[in-house]
Amino acid sequence: MQVILLQRVAKLGQMGEVVNVKDGYARNFLLPQGKALRANDANIKSFETRKVQLETVNLETRKEAEALAEKLDGQTFVVIRSASDAGALYGSVTPRDAADAATAAGFTVDRKQVVLIRPIKDLGLHDVSVVLHPEVTVTIVMNVARSAEEAELQASGKSIKELAAEAEAAADFEVSELFDEMGAENDFDPRNER
Repeated sequence: MQVILLQRVAKLGQMGEVVNVKDGYARNFLLPQGKALRANDANIKSFETRKVQLETVNLETRKEAEALAEKLDGQTFVVIRSASDAGALYGSVTPRDAADAATAAGFTVDRKQVVLIRPIKDLGLHDVSVVLHPEVTVTIVMNVARSAEEAELQASGKSIKELAAEAEAAADFEVSELFDEMGAENDFDPRNER
């Protein structure tokens, strides 16, 4: 099906281009979301009359998106989740969770704008893309932790595995000290004191 794009669509084309797409993609995505019109004579004439208006609106929204991008780019948002000792989450962090965390911090981000390359299923710092406008994309950092204290430690550069290894080493050291003290007490034999 031939459609005329009303805005830039990634991997497809710029505003005003007439492109061939599969029927299902046009019917189920491009047309319902107002990103394209069927490329017939009436719609092409309609687009030509509205082209200046669409370009103006596109420019305004892009400027707003760029202003928000300057503030949002590189921000870190903390998400608290339950996880195993190994750091695997009981569930996953979704685009909705990322959008909610950004909104709670005072940014206007919709879950449809958040792009996860793969689901976040473990603790740690994860880069997440946010598409504010078809031409403006920023990267935020999701700090997924079990508690606020753990999130602070992760933000300082320590991973959950390092923290677990340190805790285990400290516990092993305490146990070995305890056995050393018990061994020293057992070395004392009152029969040899005579």
